[in-house]
Amino acid sequence: MLDSLSEKFENIFKKLRGSGVLTEQNIAEALKEVRLALLEADVNFKIVKDFIERVREKAIGQEVLQSLTPGHQVVKVVWEELREMMGRERAGLALASTPPTVVMMVGLQGAGKTTTCGKLGRYFKTQGKRVLLVAADPRRPAAGDQLASLGHDLEIDVHRVDQAQASQADVVRICQAGVERGRDQGYDLVVLDTGGRLHIDDELMGELVAVRAVVKPQEILLVADAMTGQDAVTMASQFDQRIGLTGVILTKVEGDARGGAVLSIRAVTGKPIKFLGVGEKLDALELFHPDRMASRILGMGDVLSLIEKAQETFSHDQAEDAQKRLTSNTFTLEDFRAQLGQVNRMGSLDQILGMLPGGQKLKGESVNQTVSLGEKNRQGYGRVRRASAACATSALQVRVDNNYHGCFVQEEDSSGCSFEIDEDRTTQATALPRCGSGFSEAARRAIPGNSWDF
Repeated sequence: MLDSLSEKFENIFKKLRGSGVLTEQNIAEALKEVRLALLEADVNFKIVKDFIERVREKAIGQEVLQSLTPGHQVVKVVWEELREMMGRERAGLALASTPPTVVMMVGLQGAGKTTTCGKLGRYFKTQGKRVLLVAADPRRPAAGDQLASLGHDLEIDVHRVDQAQASQADVVRICQAGVERGRDQGYDLVVLDTGGRLHIDDELMGELVAVRAVVKPQEILLVADAMTGQDAVTMASQFDQRIGLTGVILTKVEGDARGGAVLSIRAVTGKPIKFLGVGEKLDALELFHPDRMASRILGMGDVLSLIEKAQETFSHDQAEDAQKRLTSNTFTLEDFRAQLGQVNRMGSLDQILGMLPGGQKLKGESVNQTVSLGEKNRQGYGRVRRASAACATSALQVRVDNNYHGCFVQEEDSSGCSFEIDEDRTTQATALPRCGSGFSEAARRAIPGNSWDF
């Protein structure tokens, strides 16, 4: 997320922090590089101009120039202005005093609107809310199918009426029926997945205006693709002028988005970014915190978000139990595997490193580099694939001691029977059953070494 921009800022401020004394000329040169970095990140040029002027006014003040650490003071000024540009405080959803809260999702096709509806439903379901998803695009059965599939996976109810030749009045009627169902059946949140278009047109806007006038939603959220840069900002301005947005959800932020949309939308439209879509999975939705995003951009990390992710993944009881096992020397490989699974649920290693101060420097390092079979043999690595008929677990990466001819791994199948895999690096691998019931033929037979999945 914004890796390129963050790297450029890191290089710029590294020069400033290395200078014992700063002059107006040093600051002017640094701000010139900041301006170029923001423009290359596709930030609106008017926003960049105003941003640079505000930073210059504060950075050349006596309080900064005469400070014992002037370089760090300039970084602090830039951080404050970045936070101000993206919105000083986090903007949450405005929940209705009397349920249900109606959230109207708008946007163009391909931005991830339907998936974001599912993510939003999951987000509030984990908070104990009852959520109803409404398929408000009856002309596209595929959109209804996708929403129904998401609802099935998340165990969230979906209100759906397919009508290939639906008129604007039919769409309004479907949305109104969904809201009434939410009110009658005691739902806390009703999410309207409205129809999209390949581009903004009068028909789309007229339909959305009609829906808004009838259902009177508490929130109108635009789902925009962060990778489109300034196009997302322009689209947000048009939607806001015609419909009246209350906030924006940016999707695909985990990709190679340059950051123009994240940094510009609030300043151009005046509407806050409320959520970020940071992945394809249904749990990949984050609240947008302007101060934390500013810290990430400047390479300071986002420890608070990392703590929140850990708290969602690890319970307090699990952490205490793991600590007791470690201190009492009863920590087993099963406990280790469970911990690896919990860390995996926190996200990719790149995402975790991006939340650590200075973690951007490590993100380019590949933990599991792809090497050839010959290189793996020279390094003493082998991969043993267990026969699926004998064991329901995934492939196991093992290290072979170069001083020993083979390696020895003991595994357990789904029925509780254990078996041994004896790897001979030069000949073959054999699965040896260690229980009375025995194993399938696939697990018994010897597998030639050249056919292993290295």
